[in-house]
Amino acid sequence: MKIKMPNSDLRHYVSMTTTPALVEVRPRPIPVARAPETTRHLPKTPLREEEGLGTEAFRAFDRMNEALGARLTGGLSPAALAMAFFDWTIHLASAPGKRMELLDKAARKNSRFMTYLAATSIQRDPPPCIEPLEGDNRFLADGWEKQPYAAWSQAFLLTQQWWHNVTHEVPGVTPHHQDVVSFAARQLLDVFSPSNLPFANPEILNRIRVTGGSNFMIGLQNWLEDVTRLAQRQPPAGAENFLPGRDVAITPGRVVFRNHLMELIQYAPSAERVLAEPVLIVPAWIMKYYILDLSPHNSLVRYLVERGHTVFCISWRNPAAEDRDLTLNDYQRSGIMAALDAVQTIVPGHKIHATGYCLGGTLLSIAAAAMARRDDDRLASVTLLAAETDFTEPGELALFIDHSQTQFLDSIMWNKGYLSADQMAGAFQLLRSNDLIWSRLVHDYLMGERTPMTDLMAWNADTTRMPYRMHAEYLQRLYLDNELAAGRFMVEGRPAALQNIRVPMFVVGTERDHVAPWRSVFKIHYLTDTDVTFVLTSGGHNAGIVSEPGHRGRHFRIAYKRATDPCVSAEEWVPAAAFKHGSWWADWVAWLTRHSAHERIPQPSMGAPGRGYPPLEDAPGTYVLQR
Repeated sequence: MKIKMPNSDLRHYVSMTTTPALVEVRPRPIPVARAPETTRHLPKTPLREEEGLGTEAFRAFDRMNEALGARLTGGLSPAALAMAFFDWTIHLASAPGKRMELLDKAARKNSRFMTYLAATSIQRDPPPCIEPLEGDNRFLADGWEKQPYAAWSQAFLLTQQWWHNVTHEVPGVTPHHQDVVSFAARQLLDVFSPSNLPFANPEILNRIRVTGGSNFMIGLQNWLEDVTRLAQRQPPAGAENFLPGRDVAITPGRVVFRNHLMELIQYAPSAERVLAEPVLIVPAWIMKYYILDLSPHNSLVRYLVERGHTVFCISWRNPAAEDRDLTLNDYQRSGIMAALDAVQTIVPGHKIHATGYCLGGTLLSIAAAAMARRDDDRLASVTLLAAETDFTEPGELALFIDHSQTQFLDSIMWNKGYLSADQMAGAFQLLRSNDLIWSRLVHDYLMGERTPMTDLMAWNADTTRMPYRMHAEYLQRLYLDNELAAGRFMVEGRPAALQNIRVPMFVVGTERDHVAPWRSVFKIHYLTDTDVTFVLTSGGHNAGIVSEPGHRGRHFRIAYKRATDPCVSAEEWVPAAAFKHGSWWADWVAWLTRHSAHERIPQPSMGAPGRGYPPLEDAPGTYVLQR
């Protein structure tokens, strides 16, 4: 199998895996200054003078071998999995008490199940012997209450619970290895869930009776269509109804600045007089920006504009192989800082409300800390949406992040120049396999019914890539070394200490976030010495943020902490925070208004043609259309 080499010439090839200080590298994609500290965190250590090209060739051979192996393992490190299972196996084998406990639990679960079966013979609807976990919706349909389907689901849930006991609390097992083994066991067990078996699922059987079995033919057609679209790199069926600029991302605006890394969009005000302080939105470059400007009814950008805010938003470029050397520092300088310069020029004399979402929020917190260190007071406030600043508890995403796995990913990205969208999407799908994999298999292929495409689903399928060097730095410096929370993340030779931030902060976490767990987001309280308003909203990483007013079932908690107030734990915070029904958007807009000047100003012009920021084209611009 052929592995793509970045350069055919060995010397050029070596230059991409050594530091700029020792080997001449090709011109950078964008002319930005390189902070000295970034060379200390490159994915590989520099060559010593006594090491020749031969040594680096050995390393390159290892990289090629790992990149080739990734094609067979889906990007998962076999070494990481092997170490986790060896750790669990050896400790379980040396813990006779744990094994006796598991035998006892198996006997008691079997007794509960037999008692339940006996009750079904004398009662019409006996109470279940076990309930599904919260969020497990596989057995909620009415058909699962009838026999024998109820017995099958109960047996499966008891087996699932027992395997949870098997993989947890084994004395001596590393917590990370425990989580990996438990996750792998759960994935394998889900394959045999009665809900996934055509003749054990009452919903599928009822569908067969209704359609005369034609649901399987329709399901086969759906499968063939999906496979064809995947092979041709086309979006999933129905996504063509949600095109940026036509169906989504249609809030009026203009691109007023563009560089190699991003486009800056300025949105047209809806009122003649607006709040003086503009809002700058920094989305994550792991996603397309228009999640915050979806359909008109759920667009956060439109919501802000309609309430008198001048809104700017960064639209990131979708990187390709030639962007392999982009760094976190590039994203800060040519992204956030370049955008701040443009906004300050277009709306001079006023401070800026900076808002960051997900990874964009993490980068914004770094930029805000660095700005505070050099007395740059252009920010009026900082808002972080589902963004982590402490990575000691990154949730289920940590399953794919350890030293072995990051080395494996490093080799994959080294070979391609980027982390591909399908690899990221696959990891997120595994984290929610019941919702994103198995439920779709059952609904689309076994039931023969297409899941209706929504704007959020179409956006989720509009994937992006991650540059090699930036993502390697991100995983190493933030996830593994946790430099930001420790005050060791260097920007321009100085630590970007979050404690230096003095502007008020509005921070949002979501209850079911598997990317940035809310308890991890909550740690901003412990890392800053400023006023923090924290919101915990219903929903997940995306749906919790796209939580427009009028959306049924939404609720949130909110509490304000002054810089001088004592910190409390996340568990103490929940009962003390005010509980509200509806969307948190209104409370955020009110918070922005309180931290803005009282008098409104005439709406600013679109761009600043005389000062180097002419309007270039209509929103949503060009970069958002890149695939």
